[in-house]
Amino acid sequence: MSHSVQTSRAAVSGKAKALSGRARVPGDKSISHRALIMGGLAVGETTVTGLLMGEDVLRTAAVMAALGAKVEETKGTDGSPLWKVWGRGIGGLSEPADVLDMGNSGTGARLIAGLVSAYPFTSFMTGDASLRRRPMDRIIKPLSQSGARFTTRAGGRLPMAVTGTPLAMPLTYDSPIASAQVKSAVLLAGLHAGGVTTVTEPVPSRDHTERMFRHFGVDVRVENGPLGGETWSGRYKVQVQGQPELTGRPINVPADPSSAAFLVVSALLVPGSHLILPNIGINPLRTGLFDTLQEMGGDIAYTNRRLEAGEPVADLEVKYSKLKGIPVPAERAPSMIDEYPILAVAAACADGVTTMLGLEELKVKESDRLTAMAVGLEACGVTAEAAADSLTVKGGRTAGGVTIAVNLDHRIAMSFLVLGMVSDKPIAVDDATAIATSFPDFMGLMNGLGADMRTVATKDVA
Repeated sequence: MSHSVQTSRAAVSGKAKALSGRARVPGDKSISHRALIMGGLAVGETTVTGLLMGEDVLRTAAVMAALGAKVEETKGTDGSPLWKVWGRGIGGLSEPADVLDMGNSGTGARLIAGLVSAYPFTSFMTGDASLRRRPMDRIIKPLSQSGARFTTRAGGRLPMAVTGTPLAMPLTYDSPIASAQVKSAVLLAGLHAGGVTTVTEPVPSRDHTERMFRHFGVDVRVENGPLGGETWSGRYKVQVQGQPELTGRPINVPADPSSAAFLVVSALLVPGSHLILPNIGINPLRTGLFDTLQEMGGDIAYTNRRLEAGEPVADLEVKYSKLKGIPVPAERAPSMIDEYPILAVAAACADGVTTMLGLEELKVKESDRLTAMAVGLEACGVTAEAAADSLTVKGGRTAGGVTIAVNLDHRIAMSFLVLGMVSDKPIAVDDATAIATSFPDFMGLMNGLGADMRTVATKDVA
């Protein structure tokens, strides 16, 4: 598998017309990663429709191929992309011949590290400049308990060598944080161990791994969480039985709610807008942003609710709304951790003050998103203040007329391009190439709906 290499390019966004129409959002990034990984662990053919064709997911596809799975992109009967994975079975992956380059993908890096930690060979992992700054200690600690060994740069950073254990042991890990990446890394290792692997966390993080495991027939037991049938009010617990026999099966990846977030907020902010977004994943552990926007006065309706491969899905109808500032509680953070940058944009245009709590995790994303949003909003003429774990934004008119440094962060780039749609003057971002990691045709899709976004020479946005 190959990847395109892009040089940096700036982009600018100006006043938008009313957004209208029906727009298809790319496939869910989290589910796309897991579909490829589970397909590689199953025996036989797994077919995947709706896979996100972003750089992050393509890196995972290339890595699974390097580990011995056969991964092929083809076309379905309707001409749409169809991915096929022929897996090797639990314990059947092979030593990679080269370094595993995860690009910008923190999810891919941590999940793959958990996977290869259960194999008796050494894997070398690296990533781009942004990923090499992100901490891996949070997965190294639990995975080391299984017998795997890790060698990293100072601070637990990539590049990293993972020497797996010849005999994977079931783990019991009480995680101090709610992190789907940590939980999933441990559970993937646990699939290869004889016995039951258990992970607990303070509140449920995204449960796409648990749902995908069940779809493939893994024995998954959940307590105090949505898959267990309860309303959660304490520590979440998930257990998986190791060494299952997995058989390939079809997966239809729903559209990514984290990507849909940019269209939803745009439609709420641009007067006269009315969008229909089909097939959006509405997993209850992913809809914190939509819940928050509705509390702010946003007109967001769910229609045609259904299940796809164990994941709840619906079509979203969004109309322009006058938003008001509200407090956003810390306990909501796990269900919307990737959406705070675009929520901050909505808050900048709302009437009153919005205070977002429980944001420590934002500091270790693709960039320090907490600081980036506060600094960027202030530059645009918005009153914003970041503290150790919170962000406070006072809404009003946005002046714009600035260039934002995005530090290889796709969500920061897209968020400020959305803000440019309703600012007095256009807003530019210094580098839009990172957007391809999660939303390759973001600007083209937005322009087709009524936005005015374009790439420009760097000198034109200085």
